[in-house]
Parts: sequence; structure tokens; C-alpha cells
Amino acid sequence: MEMCNLIKLCLLVFTAVCGVSSSRVLELSDRFIDISNEGMWFIKFYAPWCAHCRRIEPIWAHVAQSLYNSQIKVAKVDCTRFPAVATHFKVRAYPTILFIKGSQHYEYNGERMKEDMVNYAVRMSQPAVQRLTQADSLGYLKEAHPVFFGFVGKQQGPLWDIFIRHADKYQPHSWFYAMSHETVKNDINPPNESAVFCYKEDEAYFFDAHPVIEDTEALNTTLDKWINSERFGFFPKITRSNIHHLMDTEKYIVIAVVSENKLSEISQTERDFKDMVEGIIKKKKKTLHSRFQFGWMGSLELANSIAMSELTAPHLLVLNSTTSHHHMPDDDPVLMTPEAVLVFLDQIHNQLAPTYGGNGWWVRVYRALFEARSSLASMWRGNPVLTALVFGLPLGFLSLICYSVCCADILDADEEELPETHEKKD
Repeated sequence: MEMCNLIKLCLLVFTAVCGVSSSRVLELSDRFIDISNEGMWFIKFYAPWCAHCRRIEPIWAHVAQSLYNSQIKVAKVDCTRFPAVATHFKVRAYPTILFIKGSQHYEYNGERMKEDMVNYAVRMSQPAVQRLTQADSLGYLKEAHPVFFGFVGKQQGPLWDIFIRHADKYQPHSWFYAMSHETVKNDINPPNESAVFCYKEDEAYFFDAHPVIEDTEALNTTLDKWINSERFGFFPKITRSNIHHLMDTEKYIVIAVVSENKLSEISQTERDFKDMVEGIIKKKKKTLHSRFQFGWMGSLELANSIAMSELTAPHLLVLNSTTSHHHMPDDDPVLMTPEAVLVFLDQIHNQLAPTYGGNGWWVRVYRALFEARSSLASMWRGNPVLTALVFGLPLGFLSLICYSVCCADILDADEEELPETHEKKD
């Protein structure tokens, strides 16, 4: 029996040692402040008590493993032990993930998934604009990136200078390349000697620079808006981390709302509805993508926050990114056909569909109350005892204080003699 226990103990020690040795995440201290400008770092700033930090821990280990053979050093800092590091890098919340390249610091705000974070780090480690020289490079880019931007032509002039400027700005979000006409002659046909294009869904979409080519300021503004509106795929997943970026596209955002479980699974009915909505933009992208940004959402909580009501899955929600109004069809979304959806979108574009929400002060108040109620209901479903303690104890103390204040005079008052109300009889 003792021998079995000894063997189990040895196995546990061996497993722990292997786990520590196999971890590629570097533990940093406050000494990192002095060497932070050397090389490239991908760092997680965390606190041991933070539940989100603990949840991302295994994912961060996989990120470190994937980037181990690169020039990027993956590390983490316990900000409760080394608060000077958190102060130096202006860490306001946990976890905060920064990519540090020399004196430049970039905060990662994307999805906390291994693939997303690895792609982000690799992209940020490269120059903002990468140059293609081989004839088959464009074919490789098509397979490697679902969306990327390219500049074709002589690398000089106002269009080139502004392209570089916006490549620096949008590098955290997309890939940017420069190439010659010879490199792309078999794949795309640029309309001008110098042209900027966005490649997605097996097709190149060119930026029209003719109206503003002579006005540098107008060219800068127009190209900025164009890149921001085109940098998304035709049907991305919409989450809390990217919905604010989608709002900057100044388009109608068409959202197929489904309900994912913890394994990222959805029902067959919801999958059919999601595929139907995706098929609309793929077939009509020439006419729709300039006005509508399609996508899908796997969180009913986020959809409810937008609609300020309890939605059922699947559902169709259209959000006006310029006014924050939203639209919902009167028909049951499950029974809608692609033709019915197109009619509904035409009504929205022509301002004939019913409008809800907005950005007025009363809508903000109602939204805050709705989200507070939803949060309380979610807490109650998850742990009713803890919720009762969190809200019950403060309310109980508040009730005692109010009772003491309101009834203080009554409790502390001296008894007064009642006046005689009758006459003495002789």
C-alpha cells in the first residue's frame, strides 16, 4: 500500500515538473521595465484573483507554445506582486494584453482565442506594409488571409504615402501589402497605374481615388473610411470586442442571431437560418455590401442588449450604425425566405421599416435599466444564494438605517402627560 502511494506521489511530481518545464510563458518582474524596449514581447498583465485571468491561462500557454520558435517572447506579469510594472504600462483592467515592439505599445482587444491572438502577434511583428516580389505570392495571400489590402504601382506619390499611414493605423486589424503590376497580372486588373484594393471572398474591390486624388486631405479621409468599412469579411462573427468597430463602418449591420452553447454548438434550425442569411450576401454582394455589413451573433445576451427585449433564437436584427436605431421583422424569422429578407432590407434602406431604439437620453436610461435587470436575473439563475447575500445584506442595513432615522424622535421622546379632558365632579 505504501509502495502504491509512493508511486502515485512520484507520478504527480513528475507531471508537475513536466508541466512547468513545458510551459513557454515567461514570468516577468519589475526588472522588465528596464529591458522592455529590447525585442518584441506579447505580455499578459493579470491578477491571481481575476476569474477572467484564470480562464485565459491555458489559452495563453498554447499561444506561447505556438510562438516559441519565433522572435516574439510570450510572457505574463502578476500585477499584485509587481504594481510598478502595471503603473508603467498604464494597466487599468485585468487581464490586459499588450504587444510591445521597441518603444511602441499596442493593446490587444480581439477575441481571446489562440488562433486570433497568434495571428495578431505575427502580424504586429512584421512591417506594416510588406512587399511582394514573387509572381505566385498573391496566390499564397489568398489562402493565408480571408481579407487583406494591397497597393499596386509605383511606391511614391500621395496615394502611396497615405496608404502607408493607414497601414500603420490598421495593422492591428488587417494585413497590408505592396506589389508591382507584374506580380498581379494573372490575378487582378488594376484600373489605374497606382491603385489600392481589398481582397476578400475571391474578389478584389478597388478604392476609387479619382474624385479626391488632387486633394490630399480629402484623399486621407476617404481612404480611411474605405479601409475601415472593407476590413471585415462578408459574414464575420459579431462579439462584444468587435461590435464597436463594426459601428464605425457607417453601414446597416444585418445580424443573424443564434444561441451558442459552451461548446460553440447551435441547433440545426439555427444553423439553417444562419446559412440562409449568409447565402444572401454571398449571392448579392455586388449590390449589398456597399450599404450593408452582414454578420452573425452567437450570444443572445448581446442581442437582447441591442434590442432591449428578450429575443428568441434564431432571430434577425438590423442595426443602423450611424443612429444606433435597430429594426426587426414583423414575420417569424424562421419562416422568412431570402426574398422576404431582401424586401425587408429594401424597406430599411428606403426608411419604410419600423424603427426602434436610438441614442436619446430616455433610450439610454431604459437600456441601463434593462441591462441592470438582465444582469441581476443572470446572477440569480447562476447563484441565487450569493445574489441574495450581495443584494439582501445592503438592503437590510439600509432599511435599518432608514428606520432609525425616521423613528429616532419617537423612540427617544419623553413621555408626556395627557391633558385632562374631563371636569372634576364636586
